[in-house]
Amino acid sequence: QVQLAESGGGAVQAGGSLRLSCACASSGRTCSNTAVAWFRQAPGKEREFVATVSWSGTITFYADSVKGRFTISRDGAKDTVFLQMNSLKPEDTAVYSCAAKLRATSSVAADYEYWGQGTQVTVSS
Repeated sequence: QVQLAESGGGAVQAGGSLRLSCACASSGRTCSNTAVAWFRQAPGKEREFVATVSWSGTITFYADSVKGRFTISRDGAKDTVFLQMNSLKPEDTAVYSCAAKLRATSSVAADYEYWGQGTQVTVSS
């Protein structure tokens, strides 16, 4: 079983930065074998893929809407995944959730087995 917990959300002005964290806990070494992704959902909108990182940390993939502004990474122990968000825009406002799956990365939410509760990000103009 894998448990995920997000932190780092908050309110910022447009052009500002936030760093989200996704802490992974499991009974074994499962966390180090998981691909992790961030998704977001704004009120009244569908859940949207943001970024994903492989279990090794060497493969990353981003949605076009955040490419060049957001960076996903994971720490050396592979237990925590970060999403550095720069040049934030009002349209980035959403609840951000991290998700994990074994083996290969994916940009499809239905492929992910484990989910955190989410953290709110609000960007004002």
